[in-house]
Amino acid sequence: MPVPIDISIDCESWSNIKYESIAQKAIEQAIRLANVVIREGAEVSVLLTNDNAIQILNREWRGKNKPTNVLSFPGSDDLETALILGDIVVAYETTMREATEEQKSFDDHFTHLIVHGCLHLLGFDHETSEEAEEMENLERLVLAQLGVSDPYLDTSLIQIMMDHD
Repeated sequence: MPVPIDISIDCESWSNIKYESIAQKAIEQAIRLANVVIREGAEVSVLLTNDNAIQILNREWRGKNKPTNVLSFPGSDDLETALILGDIVVAYETTMREATEEQKSFDDHFTHLIVHGCLHLLGFDHETSEEAEEMENLERLVLAQLGVSDPYLDTSLIQIMMDHD
């Protein structure tokens, strides 16, 4: 089932990225493989921004005064009735820096961040080691279906994802 995605861009750096098709495929695959029931037509909002803007959001909503790669803001706990599943915010500079440091393509890393953010919207988390293992395994499965290699083979990324949340 197609998921309506509302993408907003407030950073010029995103102009050369195939963000629409990547986000669409990543979100739909995450929802399908998470095996959750959502309301037909439920929308996901994606904001593609920069480090400065995401740092403000991270400070205001999470009390962490630093940029991060991705933030998620779930719209509702009741996925079956929610008109809006929530918002995913991705910072260009942090995404680019991490992809470069980890020697991954920007598109693959962006795909992973969208999947990660979407799973948060669907109620998944990584506050405990059990939750983290479940979420990481689901991310691996979704990403494999999308042709993206396992991002957790390098344990430094596990720390990056834990640091962002």
